[in-house]
Amino acid sequence: MFHTMGVLASEEGPSPVLPHPEEVILGLVAFLLLLYVMWKYVTPRFEQVYTERTEQIEGGIARAEAAQAEANRLLEQYRSQLAQARTEAAKIRDDARAAAEGIRADVLAKAREESDRIIAAGRETLAADRATLVRELQAGIGALSVELASRIVGDALADEARRRGTVERFLGELENSGAH
Repeated sequence: MFHTMGVLASEEGPSPVLPHPEEVILGLVAFLLLLYVMWKYVTPRFEQVYTERTEQIEGGIARAEAAQAEANRLLEQYRSQLAQARTEAAKIRDDARAAAEGIRADVLAKAREESDRIIAAGRETLAADRATLVRELQAGIGALSVELASRIVGDALADEARRRGTVERFLGELENSGAH
């Protein structure tokens, strides 16, 4: 039964499972034509796009590397300038300290000079005042001693020359006794 059926099926017409030979040849020609068109037109265009894309990427990488190199150069330049600025700032600070120390020393020296001058002037004034006081006291002591001597002796020491000699002798004795 099965065998008859297979024979009957082949007698009836083309097999539903196997394609017709003309279709296979036509499909093969269409496939080869499509393959030729793809190889002739599409593949070169893909290659061109791929090459352009590769060049763009490589160019972008090169530009990025160049930009990175420029950024590194600028960074080093910035660091160099920063180090130079720090060095300059330190020098300015040191110069300012030195100048301040010099000004301080000058002010102290001037203050010492002024102080010494004021002390010397004070000593001179004191010495002059002392000398004036000593003269005034000597004159006052002389007059008092003459008056006291006149009261003790009972005689008026009218003679100016005697009076001066007595006063000077008395003051000399005072100085000698004060010096010992």
